[in-house]
Amino acid sequence: MTHPIPLRRSRLRVLAAFCGVGGDTAGYQAAGCHVTGVDCRPQPRYIGDEFYWGDAIEFIRRYGHEYDLIHAGPPCQYDCTLTAGTNAAKRGSYPNLLAPTRAALESTGRPYVIEQPPGRASRRMRIDVTLCGEMFGLGVIRHRNFELGGWSTPRPAHLEHRGRVAGMRHGVWYEGPYFAVYGEGGGKGSVPQWQRAMGIGWTDVRKEIAEAIPPAYGQWLATRYLTTVAALEVAA
Repeated sequence: MTHPIPLRRSRLRVLAAFCGVGGDTAGYQAAGCHVTGVDCRPQPRYIGDEFYWGDAIEFIRRYGHEYDLIHAGPPCQYDCTLTAGTNAAKRGSYPNLLAPTRAALESTGRPYVIEQPPGRASRRMRIDVTLCGEMFGLGVIRHRNFELGGWSTPRPAHLEHRGRVAGMRHGVWYEGPYFAVYGEGGGKGSVPQWQRAMGIGWTDVRKEIAEAIPPAYGQWLATRYLTTVAALEVAA
């Protein structure tokens, strides 16, 4: 299904649903957008322009039509690779939010982005774009898939990784250009290393950094969306 692209020449208003600390938000802001975040948990270190504490899906349904673009990254535990393997027994305790989120987004009539990591969700969403830290010279690999609703952009080339993720594996330390930004296990890198690797400097809380996406991803998406809008304006 396609939606009309709102042709606004003022500052783009973006809704960041399930915003967390605002990794994607910082990227949209870097592209010149005004970003409102909503999350079911208080986020005192959220970097956006506005924040609402509440149910993200309900917020999208009630207010999503007021925004130019909606970025939604519902919690991924139900579908992620780790749950499919090591923690498979816990899968039933996590909410399955992908389909309800998409339904809420479709109800707004606004263009949107759905963000998910690789995993089961890859079989339940259309993967229009895949981004990787190597595309932006980051110190993480951090693959993320994106479904684009109501707009499109060419799929970027996935660059070859420069090496392996640094860290301890079965008692052996491996060097590499990337850090594993998740969990609390040994060999995962220090907080400053995580901050530099992700491009996130406004929080030093490991869990918040681990749950975010690099701001570079949000900036890339915003830039591509704005390019799409500009092209339609020229053609109009």
